Amino acid sequence: MAKRRPSGEWTQYARELGASIHRLRIARGLTQEQVAYAAGLTRYTFQKFEKGESMPGTPANPALHNIMAIAQVLDVTLEELLPQPWPDLRAGGV
Repeated sequence: MAKRRPSGEWTQYARELGASIHRLRIARGLTQEQVAYAAGLTRYTFQKFEKGESMPGTPANPALHNIMAIAQVLDVTLEELLPQPWPDLRAGGV
């Protein structure tokens, strides 16, 4: 089975998620390093999440565990962290 490439919709959502993480981190007066350490991530990985990318030109697709850890460090719910509306990820939507 061939790998599906992320669609433009997911790419945009990953950027919006990164912007949400960045905005909340700044509002709480935290550095990238502080959030990354408290969430059990490397600073490099956290920086990539904030940029909305995994590797150059590839949108981020963080594990639920990482998103939950970031939300807990920022003291927000997943609903507050995740941009709305969610992209349609059903068959072919990724």
